[in-house]
Amino acid sequence: MKFFVDTAEIADIKELAETGLLDGVTTNPSLIAKSGRDFMEVTKEICGIVDGPVSAEVVALDHETMMKEAETLRKIADNVCIKVPLTIDGLKTCKKLRADGTMVNVTLCFSANQALLAAKAGASFISPFVGRHDDNGFDGMALIEDIHQIYSNYGFETEILVASIRNPVHVLQSALIGADVATMPPAVIKGLFKHVLTDKGIEGFVADWAKTGQTIPTA
Repeated sequence: MKFFVDTAEIADIKELAETGLLDGVTTNPSLIAKSGRDFMEVTKEICGIVDGPVSAEVVALDHETMMKEAETLRKIADNVCIKVPLTIDGLKTCKKLRADGTMVNVTLCFSANQALLAAKAGASFISPFVGRHDDNGFDGMALIEDIHQIYSNYGFETEILVASIRNPVHVLQSALIGADVATMPPAVIKGLFKHVLTDKGIEGFVADWAKTGQTIPTA
C-alpha cells in the first residue's frame, strides 16, 4: 500500500519524506487555505520534496474552465496529479486529461457507482471519503470493499485512494481489503508507529542499559 499525506504544510511533508515512507501528497483548496501560502508556490515546493504524485485540485465547476486550470497546474511539475470532482464535467475533464497521459485524481466519491464511472473515464486514482461516509451513517469500509470488488471484476487500472482517513484502524482495514493508497493527515501516519508495548519495551531497554553504566562510542 502507498502512503500519501493529506496536507499542504511543508514542515510535515519534509519530516515524513525523510522516513522514506511517503509515496505522494494530496492537497485541496481547504488545506491550501489553512497553510496560508500562495497556491502555485506551495504546490511547486511540495512537488520538489516528493517524487510521487502531488494532487492539485481545480476549483472550477465547468469542463472548459477546469481544462484551463488543469493546463496551468500541470505545468508546475511532472509529478502534478490534477484533482477533479466526481461530476459530469469533472469526468469529462478526467477523460480528456488522461488521453494525453496526465495523472488525474477523481475526488469526493461516496458510492461504488460513482467509482465505476471514474474508472470508465480512465481516472488514475479514485478518492472515496470513508470518514465523511461514516459521519453520515454509512459504512466507509463497505464502500471500499465494493469498489475493490468491482475494479477486480473488470480489471480496471484506477487505483483506490482511500481518503478522509481518521485513525490507524481505517488504514489497517483499507490494507486488508487491498486498497492501493491511503492518504491521511500527518498525525494519523505518526499514529501508525505507536503501540503501548513498543513504548514499554523501549523504556525497559533504556532502564536496563543505564544500569550497566556503559556507553556506545559515537565519535
